[in-house]
Amino acid sequence: MTQPENSPWPTPTASRLIAVANQKGGVGKSTTAVSLAGWLAIEGARVLVVDLDPQANATTGMGVDPRRVSTNIYQILVEGALMEDGIEPTGLKNLYCVPSTIDLAGAEIELVPAFSRELKLQKALEGVEGEFDYVFIDCPPSLGLLTINALAAAGEILVPIQCEYYALEGLGQLLRNINLVTSSLNPELRLTGIVLTMFDPRTKLSSQVAQEVRGHFPGKVFSVSVPRSVRLSEAPSFGQPIALYDPNSKGAVAYRQIAYEMAHQPPAAMGSAVNIESVPIASPPAAESLAREVAFEPNDLPPIQQPVVTYQPVEPMNEESAATSEDWTPPATAPDEREGDRS
Repeated sequence: MTQPENSPWPTPTASRLIAVANQKGGVGKSTTAVSLAGWLAIEGARVLVVDLDPQANATTGMGVDPRRVSTNIYQILVEGALMEDGIEPTGLKNLYCVPSTIDLAGAEIELVPAFSRELKLQKALEGVEGEFDYVFIDCPPSLGLLTINALAAAGEILVPIQCEYYALEGLGQLLRNINLVTSSLNPELRLTGIVLTMFDPRTKLSSQVAQEVRGHFPGKVFSVSVPRSVRLSEAPSFGQPIALYDPNSKGAVAYRQIAYEMAHQPPAAMGSAVNIESVPIASPPAAESLAREVAFEPNDLPPIQQPVVTYQPVEPMNEESAATSEDWTPPATAPDEREGDRS
């Protein structure tokens, strides 16, 4: 794969297959996959996001309607359709998606009698992985057969962790499963890193969770934590990665730093999957003040490349345009009722 002209970021010499996994829901897996993919695509890499979650949040977050595609990941895994037939372009140049569907919820049961059921995704990707610099696999919030397929197919795993107490409880089981996959199905699987998400600098618990994770996994946690941001929550409703929706927001800047670190991190330098003897558990915040996360100053990053948008962004429907559409539903809250930091 060639280095894109005028791109300050390196592109890998071979495809990097990265599973974004955590069996706990709501920790930011889909947001992380789509946001990192968007930034890498803007910086010149060819990126594919495989949505392996039946909720299809990554699919809709990139502006792809799962009801209007001819081939989806369910048909690829269960019915034997070709992966190349399921690849859909998005509104951002170099960014592609293999959409998911709610039908995928029953795939684990349907695949039980299948031969080599743990390797279905690996075999499906063999024909297309050389066409992309990065392939992100957005995993469902479980440790079932779909996630095992992702770990067996990937060369790397990225683990988003919410900066709250419950997010740490299942981390040990996830890493134990990674070790099982490494020992039996995929000895090449490596832990790329841990992404701390939904960080709130106003709370001691967020700071303590971040501190414990960094202490328990030295060198495996990315340098910047992703803050809570309304902009990150709004971007999927416009069908755009945060890199397009608001590239200067706090969440976008944080994900750009993580993408930059990933692009400059050679896979050969990564260690093996982490072996753990104990699970890091967040205790109640201590009375003394805890060290807060240092605010990231993007002084060392190169300028943002101008994104190439291949469609005209569509404004959300209102009551007037809803008269001709059956898909429209009124917004849950008015814009002036939104809470939190809009950056």
